[in-house]
Amino acid sequence: MNPSSSLPDAKISQEADSSVLQIRGRHPLRGHVKISGAKNSALVIMAGSLLCSGDCRIRNVPLLADVERMSEVLSALGVRITREGDILDINAREITTSTAPYELVTQLRASFFAIGAIVARLGVAQMPLPGGCAIGARPVDLHVRGLESMGAQVRIEHGICHAYVPGSGGRLKGAKIYLDSPSVGATETLMMAATLADGETIIENAAREPEVVDLANFCNGMGAKIQGAGSSQIKIVGVTKLHSIDYSIIPDRIEAGTFLVAGAITGSEISMSPVLPNHLIPVIAKLRKMGLTIMQEAPDCLRILPASSLRATDIETLPHPGFPTDMQAPFMALLSVAEGDSLINESVFENRLGHASELNRLGADIRVKGNTAFVRGVQILSGAPVIGADLRASAALVLAGLAAEGETTFQGLQHLDRGYDRIDLKLQQLGAKILRVVAVPQDPELTPSSSTPPA
Repeated sequence: MNPSSSLPDAKISQEADSSVLQIRGRHPLRGHVKISGAKNSALVIMAGSLLCSGDCRIRNVPLLADVERMSEVLSALGVRITREGDILDINAREITTSTAPYELVTQLRASFFAIGAIVARLGVAQMPLPGGCAIGARPVDLHVRGLESMGAQVRIEHGICHAYVPGSGGRLKGAKIYLDSPSVGATETLMMAATLADGETIIENAAREPEVVDLANFCNGMGAKIQGAGSSQIKIVGVTKLHSIDYSIIPDRIEAGTFLVAGAITGSEISMSPVLPNHLIPVIAKLRKMGLTIMQEAPDCLRILPASSLRATDIETLPHPGFPTDMQAPFMALLSVAEGDSLINESVFENRLGHASELNRLGADIRVKGNTAFVRGVQILSGAPVIGADLRASAALVLAGLAAEGETTFQGLQHLDRGYDRIDLKLQQLGAKILRVVAVPQDPELTPSSSTPPA
């Protein structure tokens, strides 16, 4: 095994492309797991560091391929960035170019959100249209219209978004902005842009996710004037400059939710910290409805106790504070072994049920029609080779493999490593029989590889 904890960030995605997970299911988990910093906070706060002309120290940064990609984007803009453990030191005193590299931004959607900070600092930005998981259309029209409302001239040509603030000062102007939908990315982009704008900006129908609040707290810690983050209306009074900060990002609520499901699907008792239980209210509510016991042992610690049986339930994904779309795939894996019929309606993204067919390879009984999945619980899943097509689908397949009889071989670590900090090692520490191995092409006429699967 080549443990991912020994790898620098830059090697994570390279190893993931040629590795698989071998999972021997039906082994109980036990113990405590440390929850890493929130992926979606880390990425946008890294973008927010561009607003500061001094030093930013960001703590509790997870070890992820996406964090490495964002680091590369910032470095390409001339930003100095170093990492030691879970601490990032970022100095954006000199942004040497307003053009982000195409080959990096197209791999990571969150890097596009930096356009707001770049325009706010420099008055001009050229940002390629974003990439990321193929889970449906996530257009940038809300970002564009918001920046235009603040006085920027924006055009999109040949896959590049060009934004420019006319005038000698090149400073954005405060504006009233209504978002047609509560987009997290648009809310964050425009909030960052408004921190250095001239005057007051009001964002209506803003996203309410905890990561939006975390970004606002980060910016306020640098001297920004943001009020209302976490509600549907955010007010920002622009300032001329932001100062240095030492900031720790929030725990990852999706990672915590995933480990809660890991305990549920394996019938195990595990605890986890640090967590913010208020960020997990819809997830905990659904688990309890399925018959599970979730205990809050400390303000930042949760424990899940196994249930004698799992009851079916229905789920509809919604923007926060509704049930998070990022937990839909893990819950589909869990519902596949619950007693009875469940219905899952994916209302946030239109192409986020592709993992159903892979779960069916493991013996699940799931039918998909449009954005709705009909899940009929089965008594047991069976190990099989599966492939993860996106980040959360990959987590769902790993969870299903933990519950399946026999061995599951999982491909798709390049997706899993984007959003989960060494999840295979954390599961190992809880007692899971899971092994990351380099996949070597073999001649089918030769003897199988001598690498031993987990017992």
